[in-house]
Amino acid sequence: MTTLPPPPAAWAHLPFFARAYPTIAERLKDAPDVLPPAHHVFAALEACPPDATRVVILGQDPYPTPGHAHGLAFSVEPDVRPLPRSLTNIFKEMSDDLGACPPDGDLRFWASQGVLLLNTALTVPAGQAGGHARLGWTTLTQEVLEALNDAPRAYILWGRHAQGFAPRLTHPGALILQSAHPSPLSARRGFFGSRPFSRVNEWLIARGETPIDWTRG
Repeated sequence: MTTLPPPPAAWAHLPFFARAYPTIAERLKDAPDVLPPAHHVFAALEACPPDATRVVILGQDPYPTPGHAHGLAFSVEPDVRPLPRSLTNIFKEMSDDLGACPPDGDLRFWASQGVLLLNTALTVPAGQAGGHARLGWTTLTQEVLEALNDAPRAYILWGRHAQGFAPRLTHPGALILQSAHPSPLSARRGFFGSRPFSRVNEWLIARGETPIDWTRG
């Protein structure tokens, strides 16, 4: 049995949690092998309340390999080896962009600096990538982005799926970076060389904000 957690307090006002979430929770109640573990489902939103969110990186759904996903897009538990291929490419681009990358795939230290690592589906059946893509989680993504549209923030949209949410990002001061997805199938079509990490930091510094320590350096 999968018992999903209550809404994260800072986001509980979103209509999704009263209208759609009870149905999703009921549908998953008897579903086997749901990832990530239930207590991690809202980890990204719990780590980044609206007022603390400075950068948003949109993912698609959690890693379907047991032991990998812990609720933050692209992030894995620190002992995961080898890294997922998309994350390997993210670190390769970061090394080219910044000259370093984190020592492991645990990106929770990004979240602690205000980087919301949000998947557009918050659950996945083990071994079935995209298995919950139509469960209703997308409504939450839309409402989160609308809530964050009240102030200028930086958005990193990798691939067509994430870029489909770009029309909702209408704040005139927002930084919106779009490129190919870091997956092995598309990384060489515009992800490599896109320099998203330094570009976000340049934007933050220009606004008088503290840049993100992307590398734990």
